[in-house]
Amino acid sequence: MKNDIDSKFILSVFDKIIQHGEKKGEEHFLMGIKVYTDFDGYTLFVEDAQVQLNFGFHNQYHFNYEKEEHCEKFIKKLKAIDEEY
Repeated sequence: MKNDIDSKFILSVFDKIIQHGEKKGEEHFLMGIKVYTDFDGYTLFVEDAQVQLNFGFHNQYHFNYEKEEHCEKFIKKLKAIDEEY
C-alpha cells in the first residue's frame, strides 16, 4: 500500500477525535484511535495499538507499522471516524 493520504483528511479526523472523543490527560480517544500533540503543538500523533501516524510541519507525515494490513485497518478506522462524525 502506498502511504498517500490527504493532509486535510488527517486534520479533519484529528479534530473530530478531539471534539467527540474521551479526554484522558492530554490525549483523546475515539473508536480505538488515540490522538495527541507534542509539547509545542507542531506535530500531531494519531495512533492505535499497531500503527502510529506522525503529522507535522509543512503537512509532512510518517507512518510507523510492522505489517501492511495493520496500516490498511488503521486507515479504515480513520475513514469510519470521518464518516460518522
